[in-house]
Amino acid sequence: MPSTVSALYVHVPFCRRRCAYCDFYSRVLDTGLVPSLVEALCFELRRHRELCDLRPATVFVGGGTPTVLPAGALAALLASCGTDVVRDGTLEFTVEANPATVTPEVARTLAGASVNRVSLGAQSFDNDELATLERLHTPGEVGATMRACREHGITRISLDLIFGIPGQTLASWRSSLQAAIALGPEHMSCYGLTYESGTPLHARREAGTVTPIDPDLEADMYEATIDDLAAAGYHHYEISNFAKPGAECRHNLVYWRNEPYVGVGPSAAGFVNGVRYQNVADVAEYVRRVTAGNSPREFEERLDDEQRAKETAMLALRLSDGIDRAGFAARFGHDPLAFFRDAVDKHVAAGLLEVTDTNIRLTRRGCLLADTVIVDFL
Repeated sequence: MPSTVSALYVHVPFCRRRCAYCDFYSRVLDTGLVPSLVEALCFELRRHRELCDLRPATVFVGGGTPTVLPAGALAALLASCGTDVVRDGTLEFTVEANPATVTPEVARTLAGASVNRVSLGAQSFDNDELATLERLHTPGEVGATMRACREHGITRISLDLIFGIPGQTLASWRSSLQAAIALGPEHMSCYGLTYESGTPLHARREAGTVTPIDPDLEADMYEATIDDLAAAGYHHYEISNFAKPGAECRHNLVYWRNEPYVGVGPSAAGFVNGVRYQNVADVAEYVRRVTAGNSPREFEERLDDEQRAKETAMLALRLSDGIDRAGFAARFGHDPLAFFRDAVDKHVAAGLLEVTDTNIRLTRRGCLLADTVIVDFL
């Protein structure tokens, strides 16, 4: 029998402009390509209904910046999601947006499609830091966009922030945190800046025109994030994510729990019927394949039980609860304490992991060195 899938991701790769640090597949908006892309997205989504038992409790439309689509195209895309999900009070329906792209018309479109959660890429409330990242919005537009969403009944807002930006100080980072807190988002994602190969920011670092901040300062910023958001009532439920009680991102929890999900669109990844796949990262080729009735997948693999166990542990360690020992044993037939004995012993001794009767999880210091711990579980 096909897997029952509870999560749907739809990738819209268009942006007003590519940001200097971004390595997700995206391209500058070409309105001429929008109709064929939306049609292909809808077609692929219908195809997945034939391949699995798609019953999403969460829908996440990301990118890119979905809200740069013309309102009519955005409405059509969101409506297509609505034909494949049961809309009721339990559905989490998220759309990513950049500040200043959510006009009153767009906000009406989102609310009319039952979108109840918007994830805004604020990144910083400092003009110089936004310029370094090549963001187009101003700090004031973050609040204006949030108000537009709330005025149209969108009840949950998540803000993304980035620390470790060249030239950033601990004081300027905490100032951005406090500015975000003052706006009252239900959820916040705070990420350390990474210099991904192929991005303009990486090229500038290689050329010596930008200098990464000191790693110790970046660690101080992360610890300040934990403390300041805790003081403001946010639960630190994943390495980079914080939520008011009950406002955790249920869609992302599907990823971190290594559960099945459908991914639709250019470059989108999915995990269905035990197969992990990724679509071709090219709009024109994606549309061509889907229109011709062919698979848009560029890559797929079926993981064996050991691979899935290791991947599940790796993802679970990102969560504050860590690995649920009983849940892992029921799923894979092994107590993770025994299955990962060498890695656990090594990092408990170093103070990076703690073990209880029920869980294996990162310590606060372990969160700072999570990649070092996780690689040993793989």
